[in-house]
Amino acid sequence: MDEQFSSLSKLAFEVGPVVATFSLLALLTKRTAIFDALRRCRQEATTNILLIVFNALVIGPIFVVPAVMLSEAVGKYGLLPGLWLRLPDGLTVLLAVVLIDFVAYWRHRAEHLEGIWRFHATHHADTAIHFLSVQRKHPVAKIIGLLFDTLLVFALGFPVWAIVAAIILRTWWGYFIHADVNWTLGSLGEVLMSPAAHRLHHIRDEKLMGTNYGNTITLWDKLFGTYLNPKPYLGCETGIEEGTRGFLGELARPWEKRYRDTGSEVAEVEAQA
Repeated sequence: MDEQFSSLSKLAFEVGPVVATFSLLALLTKRTAIFDALRRCRQEATTNILLIVFNALVIGPIFVVPAVMLSEAVGKYGLLPGLWLRLPDGLTVLLAVVLIDFVAYWRHRAEHLEGIWRFHATHHADTAIHFLSVQRKHPVAKIIGLLFDTLLVFALGFPVWAIVAAIILRTWWGYFIHADVNWTLGSLGEVLMSPAAHRLHHIRDEKLMGTNYGNTITLWDKLFGTYLNPKPYLGCETGIEEGTRGFLGELARPWEKRYRDTGSEVAEVEAQA
């Protein structure tokens, strides 16, 4: 119970400033249209908030001990720990962001494969995308991200403070690129993932959905051929064929009949091969 209370307190401390910041952004950009925007996203935002709380209560306590053990092991077993200490702090954080984004890019691409999509689909289900959509994650997908995204920087012996700073920067940028604004960021958008570019990743067209996987930078999308200029798709419709769900529906989504049937069909093909 104490661990769950601690997780909720930490969540309130982290999410409170985010909600205040992006609610103000929505008010400034939408003005009188803010009420219509709130009406459109109300149900999905409620689902997202419930998923945020559920993941914090269930997953947070599970990862406390492994996270502490991993942090303690960095100084003992991490590769190249001395290198990061000789670099300027800002450069160390920047490299951590770039490398975490590299791993997250490939993790994200993997989540769009047939076998894992069932867990990632929840994240794409919002039809009225807004800043809380970044946390619309099935618990299994949340665990996958926690397990893999920081493995490389920990293995390379990055200082814990630099990893934490990189995570904070990427988290805030994740909220920003999910905000309901059609900003391409101009020339800066060629380097940093923009809200318009990421909205394109959430587009209802499933072929175009396979673009702009990055969270913070466009480097890896451009290097591996998945970047697409968002300008022709500003304000595109978002969502997925399977449709949006409420909180319980999203928890149950991976085990819906369509996914069970897909798994059975794949197993049958493999058995015949």
